[in-house]
Amino acid sequence: MKTIALHAHSITASLGNVEVLHDVNLSLPAGRWTAIVGPNGAGKSTLLKVLAGLLHHTGEVTLLGAPMHQMSGRQRAQQLAWLGQNEASADDLTVFDVAMLGRLPHQPWLASASAADQTAVEQALRATQAWDWRSRALGQLSGGERQRVLLARALAVQAQVMLMDEPLANLDPPHQADWLALVRGLVAQGKTVVSVLHEVSMALQADELVLMQGGRVTRQGSSSDPAMHQALVAVFEGRIRIEPLLNQWVALPKL
Repeated sequence: MKTIALHAHSITASLGNVEVLHDVNLSLPAGRWTAIVGPNGAGKSTLLKVLAGLLHHTGEVTLLGAPMHQMSGRQRAQQLAWLGQNEASADDLTVFDVAMLGRLPHQPWLASASAADQTAVEQALRATQAWDWRSRALGQLSGGERQRVLLARALAVQAQVMLMDEPLANLDPPHQADWLALVRGLVAQGKTVVSVLHEVSMALQADELVLMQGGRVTRQGSSSDPAMHQALVAVFEGRIRIEPLLNQWVALPKL
């Protein structure tokens, strides 16, 4: 029986006065990488924010077996790390200090960074190849470099569950490949990764796919399942095709 990292039951959520998620039920397995995909406006990012506890909703979310609404903010932040789209951070902070923000859930109020905090931040910055810029201000970095620093901030939490919304934004292909290797390394350590991706070929490298359309989950299952591939093509209105290439699956435009 699979251990469930995140479970969403009867989730409904709105943005403004518009209902975006409609009675969503979803269970995400622990120790796996799940990619959430679907067309624009499907509700993918909204669902991820609900799972992170960042958006008001009806229904219930459980994190590692505990109802999220019963957890303190610190408890949740220790167990779940978040990387959102267009994350804001003070441009005058150094790269090292931005990554150190990921350690706040583990630090007593107003305490100085511990040796464990320093080690976690160094490991995170090295993992994202940002260690050499640790003394630079965030505002001096390119979009791709900035994204890698914000990823390091999330890694520094050392949480069991990591949620990432469009984590490949501004990353060039080599650094997208680095991200893929990093995610596989996290899963090999028993961590759970859930990512919203527009890059369907990258999403097909995940262990599991969740397909969304119109604010609902339409299918969930293995990324290698032929029936999943058919559903994936259908959710994009037949405008892509799924083909094998070098022992993996890729999504190509349908000509």
